Amino acid sequence: MGDDDRSRWDERYASAGPVPVEAVGPPSAFVDLADAFPVDGIALDLACGDGRGAVWLAGRGLDVLAVDVAPAAVALAGDLADRAGVADRCRVELADLDTGVPSSPPVDVVVCHLFNAPHLDEALVARLRPGGLLAVAVLSEVGAAPGRFRARAGDLLDRFGGRGGLELLDHRESDGVARVLARRARP
Repeated sequence: MGDDDRSRWDERYASAGPVPVEAVGPPSAFVDLADAFPVDGIALDLACGDGRGAVWLAGRGLDVLAVDVAPAAVALAGDLADRAGVADRCRVELADLDTGVPSSPPVDVVVCHLFNAPHLDEALVARLRPGGLLAVAVLSEVGAAPGRFRARAGDLLDRFGGRGGLELLDHRESDGVARVLARRARP
């Protein structure tokens, strides 16, 4: 991520203030699929922002590694995990995803919500344990104007829908968001 983008995100989160614990919940693109997420295991939340999704996963019983490039976002997410009482299961770290996915053991869930990073696709799938859940949502041109960070129609499905080793559970594109929910095949 360029320094300008990193600074912009950091400023955005720095001006946002603490997130109310009541705002914790599944990532907005997956609210209707919340029951598909496991209640135990290990999760990796990439570009976690203020931590709402990571804290929700930890509250479900998962051990979570959440990362973001913005120091202010990491601070907000860590504070939210503390106030929600899940800091022991929700580790939040600073990471620049342009350099790859942070090291971790294989995980049961990978969430990448509203961060379009095709260069990480292979690493995301590889990080999943057999039977693990992949939840990726990006800004989309479907139902919205084209933009620098928006995926073209069908892009997310092309990236994950036909990928060997993944079972597609859900795909939707509307209202400016595209999502894919998939499960890594068991051997």
